[in-house]
Amino acid sequence: MMGARLGQQSPEQKVCPYERDTCPSDGKTVQFAFRALFEPRAARLCLPDSTVPCIQLHPVLVAYRVPMGGDTDCNTAGRRKKEISYSAVYLHFARWSRDGSFKRVWQHSILTIRDALDLSELNLDGTHSFAKKGGESVAYQGRKQGKTCNILPIMDKHGYVVASTGILAGQHNDAFNLQVHLQTAFREMKQLGLIIKGAYFNADMAFDTREARKTGFNHGLIPNIPENPRNRQQTKRGRKRLFNAPVYAGRFCAERTFAWVDKFKRLLIRFERYDACFLGAHYLAFALINLRHLLAKAVDNDDHSVSEASADAGAGS
Repeated sequence: MMGARLGQQSPEQKVCPYERDTCPSDGKTVQFAFRALFEPRAARLCLPDSTVPCIQLHPVLVAYRVPMGGDTDCNTAGRRKKEISYSAVYLHFARWSRDGSFKRVWQHSILTIRDALDLSELNLDGTHSFAKKGGESVAYQGRKQGKTCNILPIMDKHGYVVASTGILAGQHNDAFNLQVHLQTAFREMKQLGLIIKGAYFNADMAFDTREARKTGFNHGLIPNIPENPRNRQQTKRGRKRLFNAPVYAGRFCAERTFAWVDKFKRLLIRFERYDACFLGAHYLAFALINLRHLLAKAVDNDDHSVSEASADAGAGS
């Protein structure tokens, strides 16, 4: 009796091996949290027989002994009905954002659709998000008439997000510290095995800087940026810079991608105070945008299988 009062559990009360206080977290969050990405398992949050990698919040669900649709290691008879707290969800979300887990999920989505990418054109553009509660890298933007932060994703010809910069404060223009951000983005693309040499690098005239053009040339890209008339007082003598208008017209896919990003209301208006958390939410949105066709195919296949099953059942009856 005293042992029970002191916290000693009886043999009937089997402790779940994935309990929060007994579950180690050594930084390998993708291997622990997003379990069974490419191996079949019953306890998954996805469609059956789907080609999309399956994602489940394993420590959040199992730690609170919430059924996930399959067998777990917890004692079924000893499950307690406990509601998941929002603080626990945000705790794991912040942890996975800071240790780069969400970024690796987005990078794996790029590798999944590698055959569908068209890297002949790379489109760069920026998007601002209003920050109602302030936070890191938040400042007043006169053009937007509010406190904003900025992010610069890079899309391919079809609108897949293949690279991105960090969070920039709203008071800076799009070309602020652009050389460092572009070097990091191009380096990460090459580390993923993406071949970008010889591709057109489309950007609007706000990115018409010497550093942006030089960085593109150094990585084997062809800068396709219209000249900004405010950069010089007199007309430039000699040969004009290369500008391919038909290729530049394909940059509209960046605006379409931004429209998809704005569908995530958590990204439309920023309420995250930390850059790592807000950037982690962007990585999740980028991954879902990249996998949109695979998700659509999975839904179509599931509907087709259901219709065939119902037709067979009707014919048998």
